[in-house]
Amino acid sequence: MTTDLMARRARLLGPNVPTFYDRPVHIVRGEGVWLWDAEGRRYLDCYNNVPHVGHCHPHVVEAIARQAATLNTHTRYLHEGILDYAERITAKFSHDLAQIIMVCTGSEANDIALRMAQAATGHTGLIATDNTYHGNTTAVSHLSTRRPPIGGYPPHIRRVPAPDSLAPLGGSLQAQPQQFAANVARAIEELQAAGHGFAGLMLCPIFANEGTPGIAPGFLDATAEVVRRAGGLLLCDEVQPGFGRVGSHWWGHEFLGFAPDVVTMGKPMGNGHPVAAVITRPDIMAAFRDAFGYFNTFGGNPVSCAAASAVLDVIEREGLVENARDVGAYLLGLLRGLDHPAIHDCRGFGLFFAVEFARDGQPAPDITARVVEAMRDRGILLGRGGRAQHILKIRPPMPFSRAHADEVAQTLAEVLTEIPA
Repeated sequence: MTTDLMARRARLLGPNVPTFYDRPVHIVRGEGVWLWDAEGRRYLDCYNNVPHVGHCHPHVVEAIARQAATLNTHTRYLHEGILDYAERITAKFSHDLAQIIMVCTGSEANDIALRMAQAATGHTGLIATDNTYHGNTTAVSHLSTRRPPIGGYPPHIRRVPAPDSLAPLGGSLQAQPQQFAANVARAIEELQAAGHGFAGLMLCPIFANEGTPGIAPGFLDATAEVVRRAGGLLLCDEVQPGFGRVGSHWWGHEFLGFAPDVVTMGKPMGNGHPVAAVITRPDIMAAFRDAFGYFNTFGGNPVSCAAASAVLDVIEREGLVENARDVGAYLLGLLRGLDHPAIHDCRGFGLFFAVEFARDGQPAPDITARVVEAMRDRGILLGRGGRAQHILKIRPPMPFSRAHADEVAQTLAEVLTEIPA
């Protein structure tokens, strides 16, 4: 069956369509933190952040079905759903982040954030790290680093060195925050000298795709000062850390302690339903609306708003932010108790963890790859991240429990005994 599906994918979807694992998993059902394959085998999902409140949560499913059976249309008609959701979600923010545009994907949201920065500043220059991912539109793909764009990176883009725990900027973890800020300042000077000016810096507040390397509250303080002094905007991509995943706060920027100008969110806000959003201050929204004739046919449609509102219901009723804090601290303690000579570091923020493997100070992606495959064979789904794909990425749905954490840590300890350094 798997071989047949792979052949059909190649024939119908074309080349280079990625799958996880050497032996891809044919998933047919999900519930909570569990997935089942076509042969009936159950897997503990420790990777998928999109089903934020758990696969197929009945409250979210029912909300989508009920609204889809009633009405689904776009926002050029009046409807309470988008307004009700806007009031609820903006109440979760401070710093005058009070207005929202709803879209269908995180890529669209990040694309709008870039245009907001350009509209608010009158400049085009944009900065991101050199090991990031912010989506698939042409504009945001110019920030991302998976493949260089045709014709090379455009001249109004600068990519600064990402934080790194094996080779920290400035030579040490203590020096890294200031050096990151210095690199941003240098990139701003280059953009200004080239005539592009500086519009904004886009980043994930926990540097998720970069492997969450050596960051803590206050990490971006110096960078924020540099951006403000240059008149640019801080564009905060909360697709991965948002909605309580960091445990201590609802948002990653709250955890780090800085004030963004624009915040973007993606499909976790609808538990996988295609809904995303941009939240910003009224002055920035007005500049964007004046500069662009923006309309998104199904951004903020009633079904998407019902899904997003149901996710807020579940997070609040089931105490999932508090759960992320409790279970996250518990699992991080277990991970730090693992014994393997190639483990360089274990770190985590709520229900987001990184286990970094290295030899002689160099990334060891071969070990990480073997761990991921061995865990899959034992019924636990994990992923990889970091520049060299040498970091084990653990990012389960939010209902993850201490019992699930015990299972992950025990199985991972067994796997590591079988993998030489």
